[in-house]
Amino acid sequence: MNIKPVSDSFFVSDAITVDDLPNIAELGIKTIICNRPDEEESTQTPFKTLEHHALEFGVSCIHLPVVSTDIDSSVAMQMANEFDAAETPVLGYCRSGFRSMTLWATGKVIKYGCDIDELSKSAGNIGYDIKQSVQRLTQAYLNQQQGKVIDVVIVGGGAAGVAAASSILSRTKALSIAIIEPSGTHYYQPGWTMVGAGVFDKERTKRAMQEVMPKGADWIPHAVTQFMPACSSVVLDNGDVVSYSNLVVAAGLKLDWEKIEGLSETLGENGVTSNYRFDLAPYTWELVSNLKSGQAIFTQPPMPIKCAGAPQKAMYLSADNWLKNTCLENINIDFCSAAPTLFGVEHYVPALMSYVEKYRANLNFKHNLVKVDGPNRMAWFEKVDQDGQTRLVEKTFDMLHVCPPQSAPDFIKKSPLSDQSGWVDVDAQSLQHKRYPNIWGIGDVTNTPNAKTAAAARAQAPVLACNLLASIGLAIQPLNYQGYGSCPLTVELGKVVLAEFGYGGELMPSFPSWIVDGKTPSSLSWTLKKSVLPELYWHAMLKGREWLVATEPRT
Repeated sequence: MNIKPVSDSFFVSDAITVDDLPNIAELGIKTIICNRPDEEESTQTPFKTLEHHALEFGVSCIHLPVVSTDIDSSVAMQMANEFDAAETPVLGYCRSGFRSMTLWATGKVIKYGCDIDELSKSAGNIGYDIKQSVQRLTQAYLNQQQGKVIDVVIVGGGAAGVAAASSILSRTKALSIAIIEPSGTHYYQPGWTMVGAGVFDKERTKRAMQEVMPKGADWIPHAVTQFMPACSSVVLDNGDVVSYSNLVVAAGLKLDWEKIEGLSETLGENGVTSNYRFDLAPYTWELVSNLKSGQAIFTQPPMPIKCAGAPQKAMYLSADNWLKNTCLENINIDFCSAAPTLFGVEHYVPALMSYVEKYRANLNFKHNLVKVDGPNRMAWFEKVDQDGQTRLVEKTFDMLHVCPPQSAPDFIKKSPLSDQSGWVDVDAQSLQHKRYPNIWGIGDVTNTPNAKTAAAARAQAPVLACNLLASIGLAIQPLNYQGYGSCPLTVELGKVVLAEFGYGGELMPSFPSWIVDGKTPSSLSWTLKKSVLPELYWHAMLKGREWLVATEPRT
């Protein structure tokens, strides 16, 4: 126990036990306010036990528990009211004292207009840096009081975020909507495979963010640094607090290039490339065009990754080019995947295997890229043997196409919205957050067990829109998301294996089998990939036109 005086009437402390009560009573403290939930730690003293023994010393106890990530202004107001009604001096405590200090100071500001700087200085004198927390909680409170609350705030202006906004706006114009997105450029990422194959120019895959913003949605060109779900607010990188009635998290995922030793230093040179980046996809085509002989390696990291078929697409299209230019017989192709199989849905594997054999590619499963030496053209993989033992495998290369490890963005991982793996924790069918009913998730950032593809976001957008609107009392039929995702596997120039599936690998084709059979490489599917889907993306999905989207009402 470390009791610190804040004023004549308020003290703050870290965790206390029954053994501390004599000292507390000796200090003249009359009331204890506990801001810890019971069982926050296995060793803490339960509140009821503390309250029972405190009465023996003439000290009353108040339980006002709050989780550290869920401090909000309403609890601060409760703290202020409890303090005003209590016999003083009062001791507030939690695990470290920070929550109690923050709640007390915020209550002083919002109830009595006390000066934040003065309160922060007093807290700083005893070791608590509370200024930013108090400012943000106060601003969230003022936003609510002054009506500065946006009906729907969307975090992320990528495919999922813009599609969600457009789907909501296609159903009602009565809500205020804001999209928070720091980037000034919006990318059609599925097109980068085609850039790496020399089919698209990279400029075709980008547009100014302002061009894709839905009419009726405001664009906030900043990044979110903190979520305050208990206050229904987010904090921006400039310190502003934005308050919402409903929040949609569409923040995408993070490409973890740095998790592969030496990779970041050599990307874009020394034969090392990736179609997972706008600026690198043209280098893939440069390498493919110039390689006449040697070793080409294509890698795939552990799941989850966006577009799980993309590493294969790069391999097939590269091999097709080498075959047509009569140099394939001089090129050795290795596909090194951390996965145990070629593709997660068995239905499509035979068609893909026919191309693996056609291109004489070597399949190396349970091979995870961990290190690259670009100047010396060396790559190292952790291989899991049949006995479960891991050993390091060394390979040389002339061309190395890398799919990087991927994870949730850092500001999502550290937020109260995430699950244990760092992804936004939502119900797999409704897309509603499991703990915060006015928060929703869409796209790559969620923990739904579907393929992370643009097609998945396209299917999720109307589900999210209908369910969000139904939750606020509008007469909209709630929908279920069944896990639909699509992966047009470009197996050669002019042919695509169109994989469409949902949760559990259930086949979910958009067309009758006599038009497109997913088991068979199709020129029609190539036309879909090359010409139809880009237009569908820019002019339908991002505009709230839900073409080629099947939805299922919730029962």
